[in-house]
Amino acid sequence: MSTFLVFIVASLALVLVPGPNHLYIAARAIAQGRAAGLASAFGVEVGTLVHIAAAAAGLSYVIARSAALFNVIKWAGVVYLVYLGVRTLTGKQELTAQEAAPQPLRAIFLEGVVVNVLNPKVVLFFLAFLPQFVRPEAGAVPLQIALLGGTLLLLGLISDMVYAAGAGALGGRLRGRSDLLRRFSGIVYLGLGAATALSGRSS
Repeated sequence: MSTFLVFIVASLALVLVPGPNHLYIAARAIAQGRAAGLASAFGVEVGTLVHIAAAAAGLSYVIARSAALFNVIKWAGVVYLVYLGVRTLTGKQELTAQEAAPQPLRAIFLEGVVVNVLNPKVVLFFLAFLPQFVRPEAGAVPLQIALLGGTLLLLGLISDMVYAAGAGALGGRLRGRSDLLRRFSGIVYLGLGAATALSGRSS
């Protein structure tokens, strides 16, 4: 229990610091409103659930140890983020925010899942962070990883929802400036793609 409490404190410190997921969710919320931000948040955390399952099954270790597999995931993520950025920046500029057809929430949710699943930094994060709090003598290591990961996911989801709500409110004030919102979102996607491209495996 003492180890678990330390894990919660460490996890809170992590989720409270703005990171790439927060930036992605905020961009979505500013561009299309609070509902879109929340859909992105849930999508991102479902992607996290995939990483938790992979870590519990030992797949994250295999991916991190294999340069080929790691690079496939990494560059797939880069291509997808760059695609989102280019698609956003080259959207129809003549449409106002009221005239533009909003992207369905289901599509936004799935986009969040894909963005997080294809983020190689998350693979490395789970390998570096979760094992520090696993106690083999307590038994059932996969179950411990699942419990720790689930706790982190819940805290992350709460944090994501706060960012989505705040950014959605900000976006409401800027809703008439569709071109500015479009450029902001596109630059965020391209920036996340560049950050992913520059990421690498560490020992």
